[in-house]
Amino acid sequence: MKKELCCAVFALLPLAALAATYPIELEKQLNGAEISASPMALDYNLGAVNLYNYGETRARCTAVFRNGPEMPRTRRITLEPGDNSAVTGKFNSGILRLRIKLTCEPLD
Repeated sequence: MKKELCCAVFALLPLAALAATYPIELEKQLNGAEISASPMALDYNLGAVNLYNYGETRARCTAVFRNGPEMPRTRRITLEPGDNSAVTGKFNSGILRLRIKLTCEPLD
């Protein structure tokens, strides 16, 4: 009985891993800022973009998260040189396709 239960649990693990996967489109407009950006699917209704400032000046970034007909979520962050941070956008319904528009500019 225990062996059958363990096999059933292991058989369902791949389905749980696919629960938070959806296509993500990242549009970057860096305007000279030295920023590395990588999008992530965290949950069925939560997406994020991980930002890293490898430049020598501070950078101000704005990320706009879009998921179909819902209102876009706008997040703003200022990154110090060598700093990294994750910016998230949470929606009321499940994400089918996440579109992120990232705009950054260096600060003097």
